Amino acid sequence: MTRWDAEAAVVGLGAWGASALWQLAARGVDVMGFERFTPGHSLGSSHGGSQMFRLTCLEHPQLVPLAQRSRELWSELEDAAQEQLFVASGGLLIGPENGHVAGGTLRAARAHGIDVRTYTAAALRFQYPRHTGVADHHTGVWEPSAGILRPEATVRAAVSLARRAGARVFADTRITGVEPVTGGVLLHTAQKTVRVRQVLVTAGSWLSELVPGLPLETVRMPMTWFRPLEPDGSFTLEEFPVFMRELDDGRVLRGSGMEGGHDIKLSFEDRSVSAKPIDPDDSDRSVTPDDWSDLARMLPAKIPGLESLPAKVTVCMRTRTPDGQFVIGRPGGDPRLIVAGGDNGHGFQHATGIGEALADLAQGSRTQVPLEFLSPDRFG
Repeated sequence: MTRWDAEAAVVGLGAWGASALWQLAARGVDVMGFERFTPGHSLGSSHGGSQMFRLTCLEHPQLVPLAQRSRELWSELEDAAQEQLFVASGGLLIGPENGHVAGGTLRAARAHGIDVRTYTAAALRFQYPRHTGVADHHTGVWEPSAGILRPEATVRAAVSLARRAGARVFADTRITGVEPVTGGVLLHTAQKTVRVRQVLVTAGSWLSELVPGLPLETVRMPMTWFRPLEPDGSFTLEEFPVFMRELDDGRVLRGSGMEGGHDIKLSFEDRSVSAKPIDPDDSDRSVTPDDWSDLARMLPAKIPGLESLPAKVTVCMRTRTPDGQFVIGRPGGDPRLIVAGGDNGHGFQHATGIGEALADLAQGSRTQVPLEFLSPDRFG
């Protein structure tokens, strides 16, 4: 008879994996968590000081219930950790009224009864004067329920709560192979092999390495922070809230104002620029002017008043799928394996809800919100 080391294991403790570990441990499941680096590291996707949260999920109408459930769970995680992880600032979605950003936001708000306010281009320029060059045929959508989340703090909090609930966590431990066997899975490391009844692989950019066959692409995306030319209260988060802004050339600019010691964060959405494919095992995270020069050249016309050189530039890895949606579920219905990946640059805000859904799947329960449209089998 096989002796199992645990009922379940979570491989990869970024935002999704850490949340799943917390949920499973809180339910009394005998669970182990493996992270190849230190939880809260800056070598994957769950970092950058802040991430946008919004209920109006313009990426897919069925993501709105997941966002709503995630918002409830963010509050639960904050209460359990006794730490602020969500900063309620409201958020701006700007662009053509029938476009990807503002149009998608309005469609989601109308379909799900989410409270939003709209601005004409002239009213938007008056209310938020740091957004210049807004075309007259563009509109602004204000979502009061939006805000920013703390990625590194979220991961550390969820892992800490999981440990407190009994999870065994192995940091700086790389899983080199996932081998399904009769009744369970063997997880191979450089030191030993671990035997578990089922595994949840939430390894981000390394998911394809451990579970081949998923249509995932990892791209390299820079994140930049700028400072005002002069001390200016109009660049605080209150006056310059978190936003997505679709430009006439199709690019989408994202950002948020200064708060909590952070400078003004700005970047292009990965699908609106020529994102470079990257090998996740490539340890070179160096940056060059190519990572920020296009953005810096655009700022005087769109967001004036900033220094011409960024104060900080880092590299983020994002994993994309062909249809821009996540992959969550059991490939081929395998009872031993659950995968969750393909964050597509908009997955962090759903971390708590996805963590709960993964725990539900692991326990053979229905998820709180329907996620069948994210099945890994949809690609054939």
